[in-house]
Amino acid sequence: MSTPSDLDFAHNGTDVVIVGGGLAGLFCALKLAPRPVTVITAAPLGEGASTAWAQGGIAAAVAEGDSAESHAADTIAVGAGLVDEAVALELAREAGPRIHDLLQYGVPFDRDLEGRLAVSREAAHSARRIVHVRGDMAGKAIITALIEAVRNTPSIKVIEGYFAEALLTDGDTVVGLQLRKAGLAITRPVTMPARAVVLATGGIGHLYAVTTNPVEASGLGLAIAARAGALIADPEFVQFHPTAIMVGRDPAPLATEALRGEGATLINGDGERFMLARHPLAELAPRDIVARGVFAEIAAGRGAFLDARTALGAHFAAEFPTVYESCIAEGVDPATQPIPIAPAAHYHMGGIAVDMHGRSSLRGLWAAGEVSCTGAHGANRLASNSLLEAVVYAGRIAEDIGGREFAAPSGKIDALPMARNAALGAAQEAELRQLMSGNVGVIRNGDGLAAAVRRFAAMEASATSTAMLNMATTALLVSTAAWARLESRGAHYRSDYPSENPTSAERTMTTLADARAIAASLADAAPAPTARQALV
Repeated sequence: MSTPSDLDFAHNGTDVVIVGGGLAGLFCALKLAPRPVTVITAAPLGEGASTAWAQGGIAAAVAEGDSAESHAADTIAVGAGLVDEAVALELAREAGPRIHDLLQYGVPFDRDLEGRLAVSREAAHSARRIVHVRGDMAGKAIITALIEAVRNTPSIKVIEGYFAEALLTDGDTVVGLQLRKAGLAITRPVTMPARAVVLATGGIGHLYAVTTNPVEASGLGLAIAARAGALIADPEFVQFHPTAIMVGRDPAPLATEALRGEGATLINGDGERFMLARHPLAELAPRDIVARGVFAEIAAGRGAFLDARTALGAHFAAEFPTVYESCIAEGVDPATQPIPIAPAAHYHMGGIAVDMHGRSSLRGLWAAGEVSCTGAHGANRLASNSLLEAVVYAGRIAEDIGGREFAAPSGKIDALPMARNAALGAAQEAELRQLMSGNVGVIRNGDGLAAAVRRFAAMEASATSTAMLNMATTALLVSTAAWARLESRGAHYRSDYPSENPTSAERTMTTLADARAIAASLADAAPAPTARQALV
């Protein structure tokens, strides 16, 4: 690992910089070898990445009788009319080779008695196709294997303890990064010239009061790309996992969807299976439908619980050790007791708009993993497609960059005038997170969204820390796009527009300038632009 003295890059610049130490970032670095790569991560390598928290596994049509075409069809069906069908099909077709890559890097995927990859089923999949590790330990096993591979790859330099607070640009070209030391109240910014920048910074879950994501998932990458002028796609679509374990922890532990795949049911405080009346697939319905069902039971005062007593019982600890340990630590025995649950912000379908090669709208900038938006997920992600998308696009970015020769960075790059790196105020952070959960959460409406937009715009304008600026910028992008979409579609549900509008079956493409324009119109009480006018 590298030390702060290694950040003096003025003498020769840097070739490829990857921001983020999760699955997408590490896989991309490995695929670029032996080309020199610098990986920047605020937390120690592997920590602060949502990958390590992923329980279910990776969706891949590797079992006999399954096919990439079937996988793509399931992905398209769940995406509520907004999935790019060509992207979904190519993603499914590349699943097998990427699983092979991970095996080569040492990931110990489960196998059956005949030595074939073992697969499980999750919601809205038409077949058993989730490749996993010890039931619910896929994420941890994947990130552990990749960290070891990275440490053994001489071409990869890892610099820990720094976060990217801005992209440095020359016109529409990204030419470097501005970094700061993490964890200090006031520090001097460090500029890093780069020929290619890959953002793999993760999602936005920490913007919500209830989330399964680590604190680092606060929208940093999306914010700095948007401020640099990058095109942002589908930011209104936030997936809420229906079964976060409600035991007073932040982030909330996750009860993997694979539990329902193995027969666990959802009940309320009266012991009733409430999903039977909501969808033909009951507990295995798409996540947005299940999340709203759980939300409704809690709002009605009946509570919601995941019941695995019959489906797993005494086998729970052996088959799902991570969930079991989370429950036991808080005094709940899932073998004999229903698990208290609630919906939690889990995955962002939106992000930096990228093409089939992972290229953003800015030259010199690529994005992979949850910070990006490829069009594969549409309005609602199919379970376990997230890790698949991360490795597929990380590999494509490596191939795209690997064949390029970049011009050397020109001259000295000056630091941008940024807010000083003061500590994030706890009260303002809590206010933003509560407002996101209350007004931009599982169920939304126009008045609540407008109020959120106005407040986030004010927070962005008055931010005194880089952390607050990033959170407010991303919150503004999500809330303005949600306000502008006058329908309910996939994970975006508005009680004032509860139906899907066929004429709105198109993806959102927006910029930070668009979001600020919407906020200004709402602040001035001027006639609001129509949904599509606002985001053209």
